[in-house]
Amino acid sequence: MPRQMSLGAFVHETGQHVAAWRHPGAHAESGTVFAHAVDFARTAERGKFDLLFLADSAAVSVFGSPEAKGRMGKTVKFEPITLLSALAAVTSRLGLVGTCSSTYNEPYTLARQFASMDQISGGRAGWNLVTSNNEAEAFNHGRDKHVGHADRYDRAAEFAEVVTGLWDSWEDDAFTRDQESGVYFDPRKMHPLNHKGNHFQVKGPLNVARSPQGRPVLVQAGASDTGRDLAARLAEVVFTAQTTFEQAKEFYTDVMARLPRFGRSQNDVRILPGIYPVVAKTESEAKEKFDFLQSLIHPSVGISVLEHTIGVPNLSQYPLDGPVPEMGDTNGPLSRQRLLLEAARRDKLTLWELCLLNAGPRGHLLTIGTPEQIVDVMEHWFRNGAADGFNVMPAWLPGSLNDFVDLVIPELQRRGLFRTEYEGTTLRDHLGLPRPPSRYTTSVPMVAE
Repeated sequence: MPRQMSLGAFVHETGQHVAAWRHPGAHAESGTVFAHAVDFARTAERGKFDLLFLADSAAVSVFGSPEAKGRMGKTVKFEPITLLSALAAVTSRLGLVGTCSSTYNEPYTLARQFASMDQISGGRAGWNLVTSNNEAEAFNHGRDKHVGHADRYDRAAEFAEVVTGLWDSWEDDAFTRDQESGVYFDPRKMHPLNHKGNHFQVKGPLNVARSPQGRPVLVQAGASDTGRDLAARLAEVVFTAQTTFEQAKEFYTDVMARLPRFGRSQNDVRILPGIYPVVAKTESEAKEKFDFLQSLIHPSVGISVLEHTIGVPNLSQYPLDGPVPEMGDTNGPLSRQRLLLEAARRDKLTLWELCLLNAGPRGHLLTIGTPEQIVDVMEHWFRNGAADGFNVMPAWLPGSLNDFVDLVIPELQRRGLFRTEYEGTTLRDHLGLPRPPSRYTTSVPMVAE
């Protein structure tokens, strides 16, 4: 079968755009109404998406100036594991990927939660491993500020090592449940982890059995040099933010080149850049849609969101129509800061133009046009070594997700770039990823006495 794209649906409360909640057709109360989440998930499943992806932050995302704070639409949200477990009951094929930070969680608890969701969904779960960059999360977990960038990644690597080890606590055939002999499981196929490291001491085993797909899919989104190494070492799906084909191809080539160092191959990883599509039947209509959303951005919100995205405070002291100021080192998201500042220098943007650029795509690929024009871009990236697919970021919900499913998906299918029906039942099936065997093997069967 010819290679086909993988697609994720990035559902971010009312939508990706900072002013999405102000759109007249938006579900402005999304994040509090479960029925809306069900609608988004079923729409994505109707479009045969590989997965639904939920971002998260363990803090209220209210930041910036006093004038901006009350204008922020993404302030409340469901906890992702709770929501995705509920969505597992109202979907049958769609993969369910949730973000949980390694910075302010414990690996045993997280391993248990995602393993349970994987069982509940029949093997459709994925964990997006992130390190927290929202300073407000530190305040909610007994700290005055984040630990440094390098320390967060060091903890994340060990955290993931513990979680994946716990997911191998049981071999696939450990549970015999032989009622006649009275043997419920083979103790030799239960494996305590006995981990002792710099950050964690976890004995195990996990009290959740292996799922139909072996274990949840491990997703990672860092793009710094440290993040790329972590992706090459652990990730099975890599989400990345790139604004140009050249940037995306460099990232893709670099991550794939790092895989052999960790005993892995390209078959083990799918790289999905984010794409922010604004689509309509005509190019002029698509541009009108884009301009309308941009017109809803309040200046205080545009500045505050840019400050938050790149981790640089007090940008409001600079004139909006002046050049983008030089930025020093921060404790924020380094890769996103680099992408946006490179775009500002390359295109000679004013500070307000950079705010507008950030307000929707947030450093991801922006495409505006007809279904054919959108797919032309996607196909170019896919066929020329920049992507294995895309994480689709609808501008506002439900409208932009419906537009993509109704207009772009049929064009992808017409070109043979995307499935017309699901062929498997697990997330690994959809992504074409191998089912990981347990790291333990037991060749001698247990004999009941």
